[in-house]
Amino acid sequence: MVDEALSAGAVARRLGVAVTTLRTWHQRYGLGPSEHIPGHHRRYTPTDLARLEIMRRLTAEGVSPAEAARWARQAPDPTPTGAVAPRRIHPPGRDGGGTIPVGRAGPAARGLARAAMRLDAAAISEAIAHALATGGVVATWEGLLRPVLAGIGERHAATAGLIEVEHLVSRCVSEALAAASRAKVPTGPARILLSCADEEQHTLPLEALAAALAEAGVSYRMLGARVPVGALVEAVNRTGPAAVVLWSHTRATADPDQLSALLAAPRRPLLVLAAGPGWRADTLPAGVVRPVDLAEAVSLAAAVRDSLDQSRRD
Repeated sequence: MVDEALSAGAVARRLGVAVTTLRTWHQRYGLGPSEHIPGHHRRYTPTDLARLEIMRRLTAEGVSPAEAARWARQAPDPTPTGAVAPRRIHPPGRDGGGTIPVGRAGPAARGLARAAMRLDAAAISEAIAHALATGGVVATWEGLLRPVLAGIGERHAATAGLIEVEHLVSRCVSEALAAASRAKVPTGPARILLSCADEEQHTLPLEALAAALAEAGVSYRMLGARVPVGALVEAVNRTGPAAVVLWSHTRATADPDQLSALLAAPRRPLLVLAAGPGWRADTLPAGVVRPVDLAEAVSLAAAVRDSLDQSRRD
């Protein structure tokens, strides 16, 4: 442990903060160095550093220093291999304690985050429905849902808590997006095929894309979560879509061979989209497009659908 401990200056450089900031966090919030060797200055251990990183990240997102420090102190210790992990502390209070960070998102996102912490399903659903009715799917996803979902993930990473919040919010979001998809059923053949990568279980972004396509009048087929590559290629060969969107949320499910299999399919689609943060741009096969956001994915899918329809009319 002695070799791994760091001075205040080294920690400040790693975090990108001033040494005076570290002193303030130590004096006001108890986030100071914990290793003490007689005759030497105190040093920051890896556990201290991990908690300070949480503090820095949360304050950068607009969380008050006192609140950020409370979450940082409750973070579980990084446990050496083979050691027994300490009991994880969950936030106290009737609403789970604390807040969900939503970055620069507006008051609607902050209100939804508060409803989520209260586990108020009715308020969550009402807020999402109102946003969809007034702003549409893309604006609701980018400005309301994605910031709150990301904030819940941030809190879970810091505390190992909020699992019940994530489950409730995810269900409400899924129901609202399904209702939005049903509200406007596009006519014509389904030119777009939506699928999660093999073993990928995060479907909400793909459900948002489905609702946005429906809103834009673009027909689609949704295969959903955890689609093996053989089943995906079979679906492509049977339906002949103009475009395939393959979603991956994590690096673990972003196998480029799945994309190569689509490109080699007998009824190869005109466009293959690798959507989601799991994909790395430098590993994508030639000919695969990686949309930067939901709006671009909708635009690309609609454009290839229109191009195919025009060529068939000609």
